[in-house]
Amino acid sequence: MHHLILGAGPAGVIAAETLRKHAPADTITVIGDEPEKPYSRMAIPYLLNGSVGEEGTHIRHGVDHYAQQRITMLRGRVATVDVKARSVTLEDGTKLPFDRLLICTGSSPATPPIPGINGPGVHPCWTLADAREIQRLAQPGARVVQMGAGFIGCIILEALASRGVKLTVVEMGDRMVPRMMGPVAGTMIKEWCESKGVTVYTATRVEAIERDASTVLGVRLSNGQTLQADLVISATGVRPNIGFLQDSGILCLQGVLTDEHLQTNVPGIYAAGDCAEAFDKISGRTIVSAIQPNASDQARVAALNMLGRSTDLPGVTQINVLDTLGLISASFGKWDGVPGGEHVETTDRAAGRHLSLQFDGDRLIGCNAIGWTQHVGAMRGLVEGQVRLGEWKDKLLRDPTLLMEAYLACTQRQSARSHV
Repeated sequence: MHHLILGAGPAGVIAAETLRKHAPADTITVIGDEPEKPYSRMAIPYLLNGSVGEEGTHIRHGVDHYAQQRITMLRGRVATVDVKARSVTLEDGTKLPFDRLLICTGSSPATPPIPGINGPGVHPCWTLADAREIQRLAQPGARVVQMGAGFIGCIILEALASRGVKLTVVEMGDRMVPRMMGPVAGTMIKEWCESKGVTVYTATRVEAIERDASTVLGVRLSNGQTLQADLVISATGVRPNIGFLQDSGILCLQGVLTDEHLQTNVPGIYAAGDCAEAFDKISGRTIVSAIQPNASDQARVAALNMLGRSTDLPGVTQINVLDTLGLISASFGKWDGVPGGEHVETTDRAAGRHLSLQFDGDRLIGCNAIGWTQHVGAMRGLVEGQVRLGEWKDKLLRDPTLLMEAYLACTQRQSARSHV
């Protein structure tokens, strides 16, 4: 049996190792498109702030780790997938047959159509090659403009601030992290960043990046200002790498559509990680949730099903916990609520605390939190477990800070019922 894996990120590596553990005699091939050892993109900010060297970004260590696992690592970029011939063609013309195929090609930066964005001095923070250029340009005192203040953008922001640059962040939404935080929470994060010396413009777009004979960039904003910059970082979101699947017969919506086994509409072909679209039991729809814990879980489930070991994906985790210059925030599930649902929130700006809870019936389906680190476990348990709160819902509506008490009471009640 030949298992072919497209993508050498965390999902690809974990899937390959899972296959090897349970199928010692099978052939396993992993195709990556970068001239690096497999690494984690989420480690790049730690490379930028000096916490790790490049080796610290590698998913596995040891010169011959993959050889010892008898996992063949190839470099190439996929051009097409032929589902009838059960083969993949690379851009250099190489054809590779497969018995089982796993698509975990990840995602790429979604570069906005801004004049000048593709010239020198502008970089996403996505690859090790990007990181090397950012390290070279983001010296202490350098003027850096970052486009985007989403989840990934805020992680990059912190790494840049640690390098002692003069940082300006430009976000087109009306608040920071608009896809995971409501208006109050997103505004509190902005105010916190500003108190730490970062200039933040929200509801503002970069309209053009201008160049003259020098290396200094002119970043023209929609508010009429033009900022001088030595480096521009583009952190305006990502999109799944699925273009090569066009006309393949493999069904794609936002990502590669999968069932509860991570199998696509084509038997024997699976998908996992940032390019996969899987069912989210909280929202009741399929979503692409591009976070590494999801990639890891999906990779293991897909690999087991590739081997005929029927395994269901428990669900897609919608969890984001963010440390922004020391301010801890969290977003779980449907943080923006559902039509007809009830909600409650409490805010103490002086203490840097905010808590917003969203309900659907007597279930907690989502929440935002700033500064409530002791409640993170309870939030996750109640949201992911879809725990029925009963009378505790009304108690939380009166005092949302009783999350831990509600979690303990309701989960103990459920446990007692299951043992009856």
